[in-house]
Amino acid sequence: GLALMLSSAALADDRAAANYQPCAACHGERAQGNPALAAPALAGQRAAYLERQLRHFKVGIRGADSQDVHGAQMRGMIATLPEEEFAAMAAYLASLPPPVAQPAEGANLMNGNNYYQSKCGACHGGSAQGNDRLNAPALAFLDTAYMKRQYANFQRGLRGTHEQDKYGRQMKMMSTTLPGDKDLGDVIAFMQTFSQER
Repeated sequence: GLALMLSSAALADDRAAANYQPCAACHGERAQGNPALAAPALAGQRAAYLERQLRHFKVGIRGADSQDVHGAQMRGMIATLPEEEFAAMAAYLASLPPPVAQPAEGANLMNGNNYYQSKCGACHGGSAQGNDRLNAPALAFLDTAYMKRQYANFQRGLRGTHEQDKYGRQMKMMSTTLPGDKDLGDVIAFMQTFSQER
């Protein structure tokens, strides 16, 4: 019973780790991300969110806009991964330890806290840890460039406009609520402080 369950879980992890190898070129051996390659951290992210994004890339809900260069790259990479492997891949990545993000120096963390608590925290959680019930990903450990790029993608309609992307459409609407880039930078830095508390 239990030994069989444990061994099948270990086999699923081994298969997911093997399936992850092509991804490591950009996202890193332990899925810690690589800002120089515009590849976000995947380690420690919510499994349900990862599985949904894999599916969205596969079917063109995400990464289909020609201006979304990085999304298009992901669509190409995901094309070879069978959909039946998505859940195991997502669970494997979620089980890896997330990185520690470095908040930008000079950010106004009080301003970031105020905006985060009033605009973002209800869905993404009090410490940017994500919330599966609200389908919101963890944000605390993601790098600044990635978060700014995705926020801009939502604002510009490169993400969150597909009719089947219910949660992306919610985020598209929310991407209009911060007054400016400085405020966005403050919110990101505030969220990243939580990645340092582990």
